[in-house]
Amino acid sequence: MLVGELINKVTNKEITIRELAKLYHVTDQTIQRKIKKLGYSWDKKKEVYKYVGKSPQPVNIDFSTLFRKKQTVTNDLRKNKSKNKVIPRNSSSDVIDVLLIGTKASSKRVYQGFYFDKDILSIINSVPKSYKSELINEALRKVFKEKGLL
Repeated sequence: MLVGELINKVTNKEITIRELAKLYHVTDQTIQRKIKKLGYSWDKKKEVYKYVGKSPQPVNIDFSTLFRKKQTVTNDLRKNKSKNKVIPRNSSSDVIDVLLIGTKASSKRVYQGFYFDKDILSIINSVPKSYKSELINEALRKVFKEKGLL
């Protein structure tokens, strides 16, 4: 979507910042920050974005190009079909390395709470929230396979 089109849709209430955040897989704040960096300012009274940057106005820029492209998983890790991402794997990386980079494969899960040591928890918390369960499952799966339990 072009920036000009996006600004018009937000102004006309055809799309919300939250919907854009979901569309681009980022937070609301990230969308707002990107719009601000393009030179737009939110007018609270009129509920519109006004261009306050230097000319020319960046209306013909593809908004999706403002986001870092995520890589996707190949080889023995499942592909997330909705995003079609591919992360190149080298011989020294494994599933856990890939998950620490930030890939997500969805599946049915059951919630279970556990206590973690601080050093382990700091590693888990370094991963985006939506990837934590996948990281923990893959780490435990790896260990259990090595022990012959799976």
